[in-house]
Amino acid sequence: MPIQGLAPSTTPITPAHFDIEKVIRPNILALHPYRCARDDYQEGILLDANENALGHSIPRSSNQIQQELSSTLDADLNRYPDPSHDQIKSRIASLRSLPGTDHVFLGVGSDEVIDLLMRICVTPVNEKILITPPTYGMYSVCAQVNDIGIVRCNLNLSGSKGEGGEHGRFSLLVDDIKAAVSADPSIKLIFLCSPGNPSGTLISLAAVKAILDYEPFKGIVVVDEAYIDFSGEGSSAVSLIKDYANLCVMQTLSKSFGLAAIRLGVALAQPPLIQVLTNTKAPYNISTPSAQLALAALSEEAIQNMRLKCQTLVESRKQLQKSLESLSALGVGDAIGGNDANFLMVPILNKDSRVPDNARANGVYTELAENKGVVVRFRGKEAGCEGCLRITIGTSEENAALLEQLRSALSEY
Repeated sequence: MPIQGLAPSTTPITPAHFDIEKVIRPNILALHPYRCARDDYQEGILLDANENALGHSIPRSSNQIQQELSSTLDADLNRYPDPSHDQIKSRIASLRSLPGTDHVFLGVGSDEVIDLLMRICVTPVNEKILITPPTYGMYSVCAQVNDIGIVRCNLNLSGSKGEGGEHGRFSLLVDDIKAAVSADPSIKLIFLCSPGNPSGTLISLAAVKAILDYEPFKGIVVVDEAYIDFSGEGSSAVSLIKDYANLCVMQTLSKSFGLAAIRLGVALAQPPLIQVLTNTKAPYNISTPSAQLALAALSEEAIQNMRLKCQTLVESRKQLQKSLESLSALGVGDAIGGNDANFLMVPILNKDSRVPDNARANGVYTELAENKGVVVRFRGKEAGCEGCLRITIGTSEENAALLEQLRSALSEY
């Protein structure tokens, strides 16, 4: 089996007795790596990766913050980082109303947390995870890397357009999940993305509790809350941690905090699971520069700035949704899902049949990126997302440019 992404070579391999494809594990050779629009397009108005378009919230004028940041270059960069970063954990515990640092784990982005959870909980070959498509692609990638099975229980794909809540489109089908775990006791982790990516729909706490309380399931429920700060008050499953040892909530500084570049993910859970994660991680996984920036971003003033930027993006999301409705005649359908994150997902419709059209949507996506200077994300191959483009909420100027260029692309394609 050829190595994915490697171009065929006419150069003879030496020594002749060596064949790398016979050394690499078969599950890795078969792996299709996670791909994003940024793999193909790195320039223009970037509305593809759900970054915070308003930037980070670290105040530039605060003397205390400036001292913390300037100390990065004054730090002993020849020394390994603090292995525990208790000050960062303390600020996160306070922000999320948890008892203390023993409820907080820090990872290199949420992806390290995902990988560690699989490595510590799921036995390769013999055990499985459960995911709920459409969902974040790294769950499947990490599962294949770790050589573990995947059980898929789709979200509700037939709910009303634009409707969220417990019974709307992309809500959790609790009975289906219960049936799956009852039928297969090898399932050790259930990954729930809330708000979902790419659905943008918040999963109700009642639905999460129903899974946590289901006695036949002996594993851990992982709630991925990368976009939780764009949702309403009381939306987070962190409030359930005190009552459920079988719950792990993942969060990140990449989205609402606008710090995607520093790669800091967070796991929140009761101390036993946090301790096992800590025992398993690499010794110095969070770099000193990343830690300094995270500490600054978790100051009281910076958190206030973050919340204000989230409010601005939520209002911009509502306005952009209304503006996209004005393109209905050109084939833009109503935004689908609960729209609880910093992006919208809209179907592109066939000109004649007025049904979601993957070919046209992919053509519009390519036209925008290659000729219009606007990069969004084509999601039409995901379950329940036929013909859909996922559009990150940008600045007011970026949103205006998106609308102008999308109108042009739809007229031409």
